[in-house]
Order: sequence, then structure tokens, then C-alpha cells
Amino acid sequence: MTVPSLIWGITVVGILALLAFDYFFHIRKTHVPTLKEAALWSSIYVGIAVLFGILVLLFGGTDMGSEYFAGYITEKALSVDNLFVFLIIMASFRVPREDQQKVLLFGIVFSLIARTGFIFLGAALINSFAWVFYIFGLILLITAGNLLKPEPHGEKQADNFMIVLAKRIFHTTEQYDGDKLFTMHNGKKALTPMLLVMVAIGGTDILFALDSIPAIFGLTQNVYIVFTATAFSLMGLRQLYFLIDGLLDRLIYLSYGLAAILAFIGIKLVLHALHENNLPFISGGEPVPVVEISTGLSLSVIVGTLIITVVLSLLSKAGKAQTAINNARRHAVNYLDLDYTADAAERERIYGALTLEEAQILTMELKYRDKAKDVDRIREQVAEAHRKHDEYLNR
Repeated sequence: MTVPSLIWGITVVGILALLAFDYFFHIRKTHVPTLKEAALWSSIYVGIAVLFGILVLLFGGTDMGSEYFAGYITEKALSVDNLFVFLIIMASFRVPREDQQKVLLFGIVFSLIARTGFIFLGAALINSFAWVFYIFGLILLITAGNLLKPEPHGEKQADNFMIVLAKRIFHTTEQYDGDKLFTMHNGKKALTPMLLVMVAIGGTDILFALDSIPAIFGLTQNVYIVFTATAFSLMGLRQLYFLIDGLLDRLIYLSYGLAAILAFIGIKLVLHALHENNLPFISGGEPVPVVEISTGLSLSVIVGTLIITVVLSLLSKAGKAQTAINNARRHAVNYLDLDYTADAAERERIYGALTLEEAQILTMELKYRDKAKDVDRIREQVAEAHRKHDEYLNR
């Protein structure tokens, strides 16, 4: 179905208006969002995305509506997984919590721009070369395999090539100057960590696009649906970060669920490529009569896999222990870092969270507690946080 230019224009203006609203009414004044605020606005953005999908169903038909929801759910799930990496980048650069919203909004805007470019490039390639479906399918199958590797999120590195290059070429400083991107350091203009963390987020977003765009093209080749499903999956990601911060580690089986989904879509793409085949060394350049997977089946597999993944993760005792221990480690480290935030109340919030997590850990079976990596080091960090807190109270 061809979407009129007027609808395209209205959609783009609407998305830009949402981003502008987010900046002027939430980001411009630095603050730490409350759980209530994050939950409210996350619900609003999900509601807007669902409402848009209903409009697509009504005016575009069942197939188009199903493709939108399949694409939106897949991209949203991949976005949640991306939050793990954002969390690590934020912690690595010690971004003050009250400034994290601005970094996240930049990441969302940059991601939207980068993915839009990839979307139109992908559409042009698909329209000209049917064999591109083979490439996209292979990318997803490789990505699915990589997700199955036993690499905890906490071990990923925040410094990518762009950061290393920036530090070598430009004068940088380790100290923040509010939310400024540049500051004066030793009499010279220097890049602040705020700019560097934005570069890290932007570079990571490009890598994410290499996985997510082939995934959604495996569900639909309608460029309008690809664009809107991708855009709405990114909307509200900032609020979702603050809503589920600290609970991300609980989803210990998320990578397996995403691997299954990406592998399924990769197989779907390869089957579609065989159905449209024109490569001379495959079946003499003739289409291969294979089963094609319907959008309805795709949507069912995606939703079902995510439900099973989330339920198993939430019921897992190992997942509960891993969540509490990782959160205790993060809050102990943050508490010991006195330059972490300019907000005095934030220090007490972190310490309060640490004590609650300690109480949770003590109620868990020893076999789950001792499975944590560097458990002795974590205990030392927690003990040091308690000592520092006592000093703070007695001074």
C-alpha cells in the first residue's frame, strides 16, 4: 500500500513535535525523574504507539496493522536490550543522574536519524536487488548466535573506537561542567565527558541499527511501517530507562528470547529470498518453491517468545539474586564516588537502595548468592560504603 505524501508529512511533524515536547517540558530543566513520572510518561508513549497502530489497522487494513505491531514489538524488545549498554555507558562515564535524561534524548534523536538513513538505504537495496534478503537474513542469524554467547552485560566496554579517537585527537577533561559540552581546562578549551558520552551513545546507536533494521525488514517491506514502528519504539525509551533502571539485570533470559526472535526472522528472510530468488547459482536463477511465513504467525511467535522469556526471568531465583547483587554493587560504587552527583538527596537515595538490596540478598539461598562474579570484591565495596556513610553521619 502506497502512503500519500500528506500522511508522511503529518507523521514526521508529529514525531518531531513529540521530541520537542520531551525536550522543552522535561529535559531543559535538569532533574531526576521520579518513579511515578517515569511510569506515567512511559504509559503515555506506549499508548500513543498503540493508538497509532489501531489507526493503521483501520485505514491500512489487517495486514498493514499486523506488520506495524510485529515491527513495533520487535523493535521495542531490542530497544530494552539496548538499555543494558546505555546503563553501562552511563556508569562508565559517571554521568550525574540529573543529566542522564539529556544524554538519553540525544541518543534517541541520533538513533532516529541514523536508522532513518538505514531504512531508506535498505529499501533502495531491496527494490533493486532481491538477493539483499539473503544478506539481511545472514546478519540476523549471526546476531542471534552472538546473543547466545555467555557474555554478561556488565562486561561490555563503553569506550568504542570513536571515543578512543576523540581522546587522542582532542583535549579532553575528566570533570563535568554541568551539562556543558565544552569547558576551559588548564587555560584551553576542552571536551567534557558529557560530549564524550554522547559520542559513545551515538556510535553504539549505529551498531544497534545494523541489527534492528534487517529485523524489521524481515517483517515488512513497507517503508512507512518500518519508519513508524522504529520511531515509536524509540519514543519513551528515556522514561523506560528510569522506570526499569535496576531491574534490567532481572531479565536474565532476555538475550535468549531475542536470539530466538532474530533467528526466526532471519530464517523468514532467507525463505523469502529463496521465494524471490534470481541468483543464477541457486536453482538456476529461478524462484524456489518454499513455505513463506505469514505476518500473523510472525506476530504470534514474537509475542509468545517475549512472554515466555519475561515470565521465566521473573520467576528465576538465580535472576532475583543476580539483580539484587548487581544493583548492590552499582549502588555501593556510586555511593563511594562522591563526585557522582550534585544532588545531595541522591546520595541518600543510593544508600537507601543499597541497604534494601542487602536485606534482599540475605534472604536468598547461599548457592545463588555465591554464583555472582567477584562476590568477595562486591562485599568489600558494600562494607566500604557502610563505613563512608557512618563517617558522613558522624562528621
